[in-house]
Amino acid sequence: MLTGKTVIMGVTGSIAAYKAATLAHMLKKQNCDVNVIMTKNATEIIAPLTFERLTGNKCIIDTFDKNIQYEVKHISLAKKADMVIIAPATANIIGKIANGIADDMLSTTVMACRCPVYISPAMNTSMYENPIVQSNIEKLKSFGYKFIEPTEGLLACGDIGKGKMPEPEDIAEYVYKELAFNKDMSGKKVIVTSGATMEAIDPVRYITNHSTGKMGCAIARAAMQRGAEVTLIAGHMDIAPPPFVKVIDVKSSEDMYNAVISEYKNSNIIVMAAAVADYTPVTAAKNKIKKSDSDMDISLKRTNDILKYIGENKEDRYICGFSMETENLIENSAKKLKSKNADMIVANNLNVKGAGFGTDTNVITIITENDTIELPIMSKDEAAHRILDIIIS
Repeated sequence: MLTGKTVIMGVTGSIAAYKAATLAHMLKKQNCDVNVIMTKNATEIIAPLTFERLTGNKCIIDTFDKNIQYEVKHISLAKKADMVIIAPATANIIGKIANGIADDMLSTTVMACRCPVYISPAMNTSMYENPIVQSNIEKLKSFGYKFIEPTEGLLACGDIGKGKMPEPEDIAEYVYKELAFNKDMSGKKVIVTSGATMEAIDPVRYITNHSTGKMGCAIARAAMQRGAEVTLIAGHMDIAPPPFVKVIDVKSSEDMYNAVISEYKNSNIIVMAAAVADYTPVTAAKNKIKKSDSDMDISLKRTNDILKYIGENKEDRYICGFSMETENLIENSAKKLKSKNADMIVANNLNVKGAGFGTDTNVITIITENDTIELPIMSKDEAAHRILDIIIS
């Protein structure tokens, strides 16, 4: 994912410095060239050798390290870096950078960098909320530096409040967002529906389906990573939504219909990956639980056809729908493409191993007016990018 990318990791003297080792390892596993620069205080918390073993690169501490045999290190690193991430960042390093102080290897290198710089503050709550620190943060933001908000919880000092460095997995997402993919969808506004709708029978029971939301979330994540502004309209999902997207939670098909209608006019691309119920109960008891199934008198009415509505009102928007079939996959999906006035139908054959609900893989056929493209089994993340490749082409 990060092959050919170079990241400078700054590690400063916060107790959260131990988390930086996990972050370095995660980025290295994605084939990133990770170069760690530590402050001297950070070496009192975690050994430089740890980062050297994890990254395969020498951990830099001293600006005047006589063991470095080539060009001026802080300049050479700054030139090749695609991104700098300082995690954890103390009040001290934030103050130095904000006021142009470059008196160690980390502050000197950051001063020479022209790539994006992300800063993850980690300190006691009182320090973080100190107006001087907040003023320095705002000053850096005005210069284009980007900040990763600290989280709230139990701090190393025993206090409870805001100031914790986020988990390495969360910080890594900022790196993936910045570097993992070309921003060929920058400026696009994308709506993705995901998950299963739930149609209430009574206060306890409901009608739903097996959708876990994995495919929709993969598409939302892929579009976000490629630079799009993404709104995820989410029914019931078994996974957390991806970061950096706007999430609108819904339950019923009517909720999803209303959310799509409210949002779609501000979009360029709409991907209907949710499994929306075709019918909803209308005469079942809504405020009373029946004693037994035999007491229940349920009739159904069709729900609003979201894909058909946006297809009829799409103007210059690109509309992608999903189709799940157990027979006549291509024929039925092609009919859906035409009847819904969509630009693309992504067809899933539920009879194929590795496709459908609840899996981490998918086997899809992409159907447009001019093409039918059958894809082999692949991860849902890979499938999401293949879908977007065709949409933006």
